Amino acid sequence: MELNLAGKTALITGASQGIGYAIAKVLAAEGCHLHLAARNGAAMQDLKKELAQYPVDVTVHEGDLGTTEAMVALDRACGDYDILMNNAGDIPAGTIEDVTDEAIRRGFDLKVFGYITLSREFWKRRKGKGGVIINVIGNSGENWDAAYFAGSTGNAALMSFTKALGGRSLDHGIRVIGVNPGPVDTARMLKIMKRKAIDMLGDESRWQELYAKYPGKRPATAEEVADLCAFLASPKAGYITGTVVTIDGGIAARGSVI
Repeated sequence: MELNLAGKTALITGASQGIGYAIAKVLAAEGCHLHLAARNGAAMQDLKKELAQYPVDVTVHEGDLGTTEAMVALDRACGDYDILMNNAGDIPAGTIEDVTDEAIRRGFDLKVFGYITLSREFWKRRKGKGGVIINVIGNSGENWDAAYFAGSTGNAALMSFTKALGGRSLDHGIRVIGVNPGPVDTARMLKIMKRKAIDMLGDESRWQELYAKYPGKRPATAEEVADLCAFLASPKAGYITGTVVTIDGGIAARGSVI
């Protein structure tokens, strides 16, 4: 499907691996110019080389995005762009007895406040001119998990933020959409799965056994999530805003973590 994204420019946070990495590949193939942001500059430089096969400009922004100042500086460094892919985030897994307030604050600073800050800066520039904000959130915000309570809390906040902003945003030419992946085959999900294996099986090395309980006995691929994000960012989804699209094989719909 031709998504009519050629010539657009997108900022992707968390672009050095996983879903962000996959989104960059899909958007480049569609003809989008890219700003890639993450801490791992070497991985993004490798990605930039891989994307050289496409006639698009790719700019790498290496740095820690865990503060308001860093997010504002990133937005300014990117200049004017059409699509914001909020994807950076690593809220810690664990029970309320295991996860400290300091760890939660670090996770929220990057993901919850980071998404809000970048969205605000994007909004101020693109209001009345058009644009799309995609918030990659996570299905724990609608499928609560005591062993990932910090993620459930932060993701639920971002779901509400997406709906609150997106419910009125089309009046100003901007669409705001959330994407809720369930388990995805990424390095970050591996950390969460190992934590779950400790809580559920008493041994982190048994994390692969948990996949037997997932729909299709597998997680989603990063490419499946990236394809969804690209479609939602495209004019093909021009009347979609203020909602959250879940991609988890039906896990949240059946009301279970796994």
